[in-house]
Amino acid sequence: MEVRFESVSVELGGRAIVHALDLEAPSGQVVGLLGPNGSGKSTALRCLYRALRPSSGVVRVGDDDLATLSPRSSAQRVSALAQDGGSDLDFTVRELVALGRTPHQRGNARLTAREEALCEQAMADVDVAHLADRGVLQLSGGERQRVLVARALVQEPAVLVLDEPTNHLDVRHQIQLLRLVRSLGVTAVVVLHDLNLAAAVCDRVGVLAQGRLVAAGSPREVLTPELIRAAFEVDAVVVDHPLTGAPQILFAVDGPATPPGTATDTSQATPERTTTP
Repeated sequence: MEVRFESVSVELGGRAIVHALDLEAPSGQVVGLLGPNGSGKSTALRCLYRALRPSSGVVRVGDDDLATLSPRSSAQRVSALAQDGGSDLDFTVRELVALGRTPHQRGNARLTAREEALCEQAMADVDVAHLADRGVLQLSGGERQRVLVARALVQEPAVLVLDEPTNHLDVRHQIQLLRLVRSLGVTAVVVLHDLNLAAAVCDRVGVLAQGRLVAAGSPREVLTPELIRAAFEVDAVVVDHPLTGAPQILFAVDGPATPPGTATDTSQATPERTTTP
């Protein structure tokens, strides 16, 4: 199901956080929302899962203005993993995951056999099935993050919203999660800080800076050294991944980025040391 931000602006406390955002997430694609801290990424996402209402503009899911849908109807279409999506109640993992079925249930009806199987599959997919009877408050940050992803999956959304889903996850589980997101076939809008992960898994990316969309397109089109310097204020070289061909960003930690093999490349030289008398 397609998602469209149409001239979406958000003001909080009298301050403009997002300015006239126009961004499209085509049906079935993974779209990454990138940008430095405070650029408005999470605020834009909160409009998509109705934690915020835009000050102006429209968020569409399919052909519908999200604001015109009932909370139940919108929750049946859109599920979200928010940055602050944890629980202070000591549910078991199985109980918390099962809460993802709430938009599809009436009253306190028990889960059907199909729904129980769906919960078991989601826990297996994110590698928490062995924790099913553990209390959520007993888990590590990474384990709890994976449980919350499982809860979002059992909602069976047409649109999956993930705000920094790789937080607290080790490398294996980061890759496992993003592979899973790609395999679902749903529209996914994902905030990521790791540009290389975004380049590897996203069909499209949009880059925000100071609340404004500064670029949108494929990772190869958008993640150029010039854009990275302008938006993130760091120097980088972009190369092709030797196995996948996806663009990979090599950051210049100690100085301006210089492509390997150029006349000014000093990566093989021994730096001179100067001593102040």
